[in-house]
Amino acid sequence: MRFFVVVDQLSDWALTLPGVEVITAKEYLTDEEIAQVRHARVFNLCRSFRYQSFGYYVSLLAEARGHKPMPSVQTISDLKSPSMTRFVSDELEEMIQQSLKHLKSEKFFLSIYFGKNVAHAYDRLSSHLFSQFPTPLMQASFQNVKGKWALQNIHTLIQSEIPTEHVPFVREVATEYLAGKRVQVKKKNAQRYDLAILVNPQEKTPPSDKKALNKFQKAAEKVGFEVDFITKEDYNKLAEYDALFIRETTGVNHHTFRFARRASAEGLVVIDDPESILKCTNKVYLSEVLNRYRIPIPKTVILQRDNIDEVNKIGFPCVLKQPDSSFSNGVIKVEDQKHLLTILPELLDKSDLLIAQEFIPTAFDWRVTIFDGQPLFACKYFMARRHWQIYETLNSGKVLSGRHETIPVGNTPKKVLSCALKAAQTIGNGFYGVDIKEFEDQCYVIEVNDNPSIESGCEDQILHDELYEKIMGMMMRRVESMKSWSGK
Repeated sequence: MRFFVVVDQLSDWALTLPGVEVITAKEYLTDEEIAQVRHARVFNLCRSFRYQSFGYYVSLLAEARGHKPMPSVQTISDLKSPSMTRFVSDELEEMIQQSLKHLKSEKFFLSIYFGKNVAHAYDRLSSHLFSQFPTPLMQASFQNVKGKWALQNIHTLIQSEIPTEHVPFVREVATEYLAGKRVQVKKKNAQRYDLAILVNPQEKTPPSDKKALNKFQKAAEKVGFEVDFITKEDYNKLAEYDALFIRETTGVNHHTFRFARRASAEGLVVIDDPESILKCTNKVYLSEVLNRYRIPIPKTVILQRDNIDEVNKIGFPCVLKQPDSSFSNGVIKVEDQKHLLTILPELLDKSDLLIAQEFIPTAFDWRVTIFDGQPLFACKYFMARRHWQIYETLNSGKVLSGRHETIPVGNTPKKVLSCALKAAQTIGNGFYGVDIKEFEDQCYVIEVNDNPSIESGCEDQILHDELYEKIMGMMMRRVESMKSWSGK
């Protein structure tokens, strides 16, 4: 792999780093030999990243060539986004307050060089900001308002803006960062492509247990991937991979969505893709799109503060759902009007819209798991004992669940398979679990889930190791197709 530092003028970068070529933006954009390089990391240190500037085009063409630019076009967009800055400030609020609490000034400027600051006291904050906005040289501005610090903006730096006394430190951390990347590349040359599996070791109900994750790793290695398990702390490493497989419960207002979005922008094959996460995690969207394509669903109304009486079209009991509910959380069975009026205020404080559906009593729910338009298996998930849902969360926090029965595709009722495939097609061609209730000889789609559960001893009961190999094989074919299409 070749490493390029790209600047507007060669005088903009006077540091000599081992194994790194310093070139101008004009050279990078016009030199045909550089354009043909297959594997490269591009550290874009141009003075401006405004739309259609040289700096913008360096990152844009780097992505088109299959090179890995820093910052990427997505990062450039994020750096300019006040909403993204506010979001990160809120997410890192506790860390920001802890890191800056000793300061007496109203403003503070934190220079971040390859994820590090000259003062070790700010290393943790610098690392987290670097993971959110992967940029070689940048400065974060903080404002203290009434004793509370907030991130105001982040902008890129060029070498002339680096204090002279910081230059030796910048050389050190840049060399360390680049050396680390080369070690990683050397380690991975035994396999064709690199796969990152995003997990959360602290998650109580992850989509895959540890044993299943190990099976995914073995299957991925068997088809030709080098595998790393990563966590939310590894956001800045995404550009080093060819594919991302998310095995952590997803959400839009969550780091999993940012990982998916970033991976997609970096040109990785990503499951779950950001569009699927966006669509599947919102039940308002699902009800609209399934209705549009005339796919049977339970009687449904969308409630807001001004149309509570619409629930009478469904009747009681009914099921009330928060749009982003998952694992039976945020899903409430409402017995009557009085119960409805009791719980509505709290739910409407969280979301302006709610889903109300007719209650369909069944002993079990079907789930058909589909990848790339192909059904892999089906499961019957039975209700928890003496409960109306598959999962029951006790006051103690303990989660109870009903038994399950995994069924081969060939033994699954055709009407269930057909309904599931039609529902999945309304979302995309990703990795989905379609939940269906079968009642009085009719199938009703309850929801289409991204990030479906694959746990050892449950969903893999029929196919065993073959299930993991099928999924990883599909990931590999997507990577090969992308690389072949782009000529890399």
